[in-house]
Amino acid sequence: MRIGMLTGGGDCPGLNAVIRAVVRKGETYYDYQLVGYRHGWRGLVDGESVALTVASTRGLLPRGGTILGTSRTNPYKTPDGAARVIATMERDRVDAVVAIGGEDTLGVAHKLSGDGVSVVGVPKTIDNDLSATDFTFGFHTAVQIATDAIDRLHTTAESHDRVMVVEVMGRHAGWIATYSGLAGGADIILVPETPFDIDEICSRIRRRHERGANFSIVVVAEGATPVEGTMELQTGALDDFGHVRLGGIGNHLAAEIEERTGFEARMTQLGHLLRGGTPSAYDRVIATRFGIEAIDAVHDGDFGVMVALRGTDVVRVPLADGVAELKTVDRRLFDTAAVFFG
Repeated sequence: MRIGMLTGGGDCPGLNAVIRAVVRKGETYYDYQLVGYRHGWRGLVDGESVALTVASTRGLLPRGGTILGTSRTNPYKTPDGAARVIATMERDRVDAVVAIGGEDTLGVAHKLSGDGVSVVGVPKTIDNDLSATDFTFGFHTAVQIATDAIDRLHTTAESHDRVMVVEVMGRHAGWIATYSGLAGGADIILVPETPFDIDEICSRIRRRHERGANFSIVVVAEGATPVEGTMELQTGALDDFGHVRLGGIGNHLAAEIEERTGFEARMTQLGHLLRGGTPSAYDRVIATRFGIEAIDAVHDGDFGVMVALRGTDVVRVPLADGVAELKTVDRRLFDTAAVFFG
């Protein structure tokens, strides 16, 4: 058999570990030939491929990013895109595709599965917002990077009597903000799930100063929005999946806090720093286990599924379940973090 593989959407630590695992077991145990498609679904639409072998994927385990490249291409937004995907597979004599990506990439995989393409999905998103899996690889690495940054910002905030606003990724779900804020001792955490009241935030900061704290740390997810609608919201061009490019809420928040409280405020936007670099040990293990389960699913002829982490077990679930809805932050977890606010 010949198996195709692609990585779509935003890059994150652990993608190369999945590629390595699929190739290692596919070639060594099942005698499959592996074909990598460049730049996500665009590679299958345009027919851009590269051979993947055990020899060519050595040394990938600690390497960040993806050797295949990635994009946010949606074949269903391209003229005859789905037909071109199928034509590329026929040209390359590829029997099945392992698609590694988040909600959008796997949403395309689900549609293609309905069109008769043999697909197995591997969930990937640093936002950890995919349903049907407890965790996605890349998330824990992003949380650790954010936590390290918050730890460092504590010292400069205290030295300068400042309010430090730390903006992290999280379009629709605040998992990174909640985990890193809790781990880093943030005084306020703002997430997309709950619109924030800027007056309440400023009141909490004032109370901290009244009680003798000369600094505050505010962690905000990029998708967080104000309840009263008085702060400027993000606008911009849409990608192929209809998403607005975010980033900038931290700047507006810092400016509002400084104007309303009189306390000096500064903003640090971590952004793509959370995506880059070497994956943590935890993410390397999850990514490797996901890759092995994905190629096993291919070997079993179990298509239209996504591998997932349930507790400590890696299982297979229908792709439809994986993309059914976004997984938002557990309120109990956020309430735990809220104990330390203000």
